[in-house]
Amino acid sequence: MPVGQARMPLFDHIGELRRRMTVIVVALLIATMALYFISPMLILFIVQPVTEYINGGEPVTTLEALQPILYQLDPLGGFSLRFKVALVFGILVTSPIWIWQLLGFFVPALKPNERKWVLPTFFAAVLLFAFGMVFCYMLILDPAFQFLVGQIEDYASVFPNATDYINVILLFEIGFGVAFELPLVVFYLTVFNIVPYKKLRASWRVVYIVLLVVCAMVTPDANPVTMLLMFAAMAVLYEASLFISRIVLARRIARQKAAEAGELDEDEDDDDDDEGDEDEDEDEDEDAS
Repeated sequence: MPVGQARMPLFDHIGELRRRMTVIVVALLIATMALYFISPMLILFIVQPVTEYINGGEPVTTLEALQPILYQLDPLGGFSLRFKVALVFGILVTSPIWIWQLLGFFVPALKPNERKWVLPTFFAAVLLFAFGMVFCYMLILDPAFQFLVGQIEDYASVFPNATDYINVILLFEIGFGVAFELPLVVFYLTVFNIVPYKKLRASWRVVYIVLLVVCAMVTPDANPVTMLLMFAAMAVLYEASLFISRIVLARRIARQKAAEAGELDEDEDDDDDDEGDEDEDEDEDEDAS
């Protein structure tokens, strides 16, 4: 990772940020343009978990089968929808690039002993974001749309507008991807002693209530099933991050105690050496007399 100087004039920092943002924007633009041409296949892929709530329970596996059941009233909606889908997948595909560049910008502000966490942070951030989107795709979309469509079918027919359906799916995916970055936040709050581990551990009831509120805000629907599934996943991730933090902090405390014990031993050895030198001086005086 190219790392700039820790101390630079303000305009040099701005130039460094501009250079990294240029790399991010160019990479995202190239990925979006390439993915735009296959966006119909991407749309088919992302609506697969909810096709039974579009097509009356019949599975949809081809674009030809999807075309008659999705509608688009706005003539400009086709382009904007394809571009939005390509952009979201572009953000996912280029996530290693933009996370790497953002970390590279903040690395000079870290202490040498803190820079060892940069590479693990990079891999953890990418994997957690992808895991959140996969978790949403596999386990959340189906019950979420079952609830949403179920609120309509008793008194009206479902009119599956392509833009509305896909926008909701993308909101779910992005929300879960961002929410699953929680372990990194908790880990660094404890490891850097911004919030003590004991305080987070003792305040678990408050933390769980905050997580419930966050889940209610992040999920785009009012489905309690969706919210509880997201809360369960975030609670597990929260506890896992605390467990890892406890291991890291225990090792750090053990090393600090060992270092302190080593310093004490060295001081005792120095005292013994001084006493030995005094005894030798006394023996030499007796021999001289």
